[in-house]
Amino acid sequence: MLNDNTGFVVDLLPPQSADACEAVAARAAMVARLEGSGELSRGPVREALIALPREILLPHAYVRVSGPSADPIAWRLLDGSHPHDRQEWLELIHSDESILLQRDGEPLDALPLGPVTGGHMTSESTYTPATVEALQAMELGSGQRYLELGPGPGVSLALAAAITGPGFATGVERDGPMAAFAQRNLHRLDVGAEVIEGDALEGHEARAPYDRIHSGIGVQCVPVPWVEQLAPGGRLLTTLVTRTPSWPGQLLVTRTAAGTVEAVLRGWPRGYWPLLGYRWLNAVDHRARIKDDPGTVRSTRLTPPPDEAYGFWLAAAYLAPGLVRDFQAETMTIVAPEEDSWAVAGPGDGTVRVHGPRDVWAALEDLHARWEQAGRPEQYRVDLRDSSMVQHVVSGAGPKALTWMLPPLSAVPRQAP
Repeated sequence: MLNDNTGFVVDLLPPQSADACEAVAARAAMVARLEGSGELSRGPVREALIALPREILLPHAYVRVSGPSADPIAWRLLDGSHPHDRQEWLELIHSDESILLQRDGEPLDALPLGPVTGGHMTSESTYTPATVEALQAMELGSGQRYLELGPGPGVSLALAAAITGPGFATGVERDGPMAAFAQRNLHRLDVGAEVIEGDALEGHEARAPYDRIHSGIGVQCVPVPWVEQLAPGGRLLTTLVTRTPSWPGQLLVTRTAAGTVEAVLRGWPRGYWPLLGYRWLNAVDHRARIKDDPGTVRSTRLTPPPDEAYGFWLAAAYLAPGLVRDFQAETMTIVAPEEDSWAVAGPGDGTVRVHGPRDVWAALEDLHARWEQAGRPEQYRVDLRDSSMVQHVVSGAGPKALTWMLPPLSAVPRQAP
């Protein structure tokens, strides 16, 4: 064994089996792909990705074999130790896809092989570009105390442990079978990370304060314990979920050396799944009706805002509530499913079709005008100092600033024993 001056231990002996060689090659190809896309920079996250055999943390994976409208859903379980599954499994766990690992909170020590029917996924490994993005944004370093909230199978936790060193990385996982599964596999990796079964919303006070806190679950607002457990100079990164999966926010909380807490919220193209029991709005049930009756044509001065106008779309999630976008539609389609209303933008001809009691497009027109008057903000400040735990969001100073309050956390249903 040899330290290669990056802080990582490198095995000088070549892999002893063809399977090990294939895994090493797949890992190298994954890193090269992420570097080529510009998502991965040179540094400790890259070195950790090269060093850690992720196949130990992801020994199996579900793939969906039925169509999007099928009920019940048909799945197939890939077992990495099975010769017939190995190549497909190896490619999948080193791809940029999310890895589906658990249905309906099932125990993970005796899963049925092959086809299975029914159930919904309750745990998955976040797709690698998002993991890389989060770990690089937190600027992890050796010796930092790290807390992962909702680590699932422990991929990002293992990467963090490889960077911080043994004994500094802790995960809090609510799902008992997943916590046991992750801890068993992390022990095999010998990276010195620990997974504790518990409520991630409470953090883990026993090892606080933490230099870095990362949440693998989306929340509506920031749980107070997370902020309280953040050390001076520390960083907390989480997804703020809204009622629409279309427009998530990324929140970065920092505590200065003097102890002052600062929080910046940005619209983001992707985010983590919300807490168990959180209900998103859904446009799928309206697709057939919209196709049959797109609505009444009227003129509009609002050109459909680009997808990259994240600051606008994030504000829309809060200030034009109840809307969700159907990204599968040919032209921009925004639905208010609870009000049986929708808007379908015209094909660049200055028109829009509207249907239902709510003029969905008018809400966006009004908000877009306010957003422009506010200076087209792309980020917002969040005030976490209110003793009443009300968290205010504001785009800036002055009477034209956009402002709203974050909703309280939803109650999380208890798991069946």
